Amino acid sequence: MPECPELHLASQFVNIVCKGRIFKGPVIKSEVSKLAEVDFNGEYTISAASRGKEIKLTLVPYGKGKKSANKRKPLDIVFQFGMSGRFDFDKVAEMRKHAHLNFFTKDEPRMVLSYVDPRRFGKWQVGGDWSTKRGPCVLFEYDEFRRNVLENVKKPAFNKPICECLLNQKYFNGVGNYLRSEILFRAGIPPFVSARSVLEPLTNGVTKSGVKVKKESPDVLELCHTVPQEVVNLKGGGYDPWGRDKNFAIFIGWLQCYNKPEMKNMGDHNKRTVFYCGDPGPMVPKDIQVRGVKRFPKQANVSSKKMKKDLESSSESSEEEEEEEEVLTKGKKEDEGSKAKPKLARSSTKSKSTRPSKKPKQGRSSGKLSPALSSKSARSPAKKGQRPDRGSARSARKK
Repeated sequence: MPECPELHLASQFVNIVCKGRIFKGPVIKSEVSKLAEVDFNGEYTISAASRGKEIKLTLVPYGKGKKSANKRKPLDIVFQFGMSGRFDFDKVAEMRKHAHLNFFTKDEPRMVLSYVDPRRFGKWQVGGDWSTKRGPCVLFEYDEFRRNVLENVKKPAFNKPICECLLNQKYFNGVGNYLRSEILFRAGIPPFVSARSVLEPLTNGVTKSGVKVKKESPDVLELCHTVPQEVVNLKGGGYDPWGRDKNFAIFIGWLQCYNKPEMKNMGDHNKRTVFYCGDPGPMVPKDIQVRGVKRFPKQANVSSKKMKKDLESSSESSEEEEEEEEVLTKGKKEDEGSKAKPKLARSSTKSKSTRPSKKPKQGRSSGKLSPALSSKSARSPAKKGQRPDRGSARSARKK
């Protein structure tokens, strides 16, 4: 999300591309945008300024004579970039797909200054001014910003963790998600300590926060001013996750904490991710603490152990397969070496497998048949292949 350095760099970009150019014609709004139309026509110039997370375009009527200049008044349009807003300057034929407000130049080849916002979370206000709900800019109004924070530090807004308080635009106008992580990391302040415990000592003339930091380190309010300045001085486009800035690698190299794999991260009470190092502090959200601090690492360990176990099992299975292959190849060699005896082997195995089942054990334990069976066998003639009993043989001799 664009923060105060990106808004300031955007205003610089507009001033550079619009310097010495005359714009002409109506301001064209895209059909999909539901924001206000800009009723402004004729010839005009454009200049830009930024304050915190807002940028203001000023359209000034252009005319050679005093009469034409006095007919129309300048018009201010205040923009908030939302998640993906920016300004681009292109040829008319190459106008961007998500260009929602367009200003066209007078001279040929005609160019267009476009407010581009793919996600459409940004907005503009025609004839507006800086928002009264936002405090002084941390970048350009440092003295007013510092005074505004310290004079209101006893208000309920500062009961929250310092990481959440830094996103309150009423007091920290211009600070966003990546800036707060960098500011707290450089100040050595855990993200989930009370904002008042960090800021209240500064009202008593103490130049360091309540948390232990190095003596030569600036306090957290000073860092709210100097860290954005560092981003501006990088001479790049600042935070640009969409890869539009050729110098984005410089910004990535400048980051010390935000989005760094060696750092910890956790969602705050508003589900915004903050990066930090060490202990997060006592005001960690209960639901997020389980999911982000305890459960996530546990799940990660379980998943890594599971992956390791799967790898071991796969290696064991591969070893078993290799052993089976060795047995098969060994069996094939034995079969090839004993080609003369395949039938015997088959017959023996067949005889073993086709051996008739044993007869019932009735009368076999003593070696004699029971009286009932002997009498029965005496009456009935012996079947073919069946051995006659002794009683039937004696009776046959007497006859």
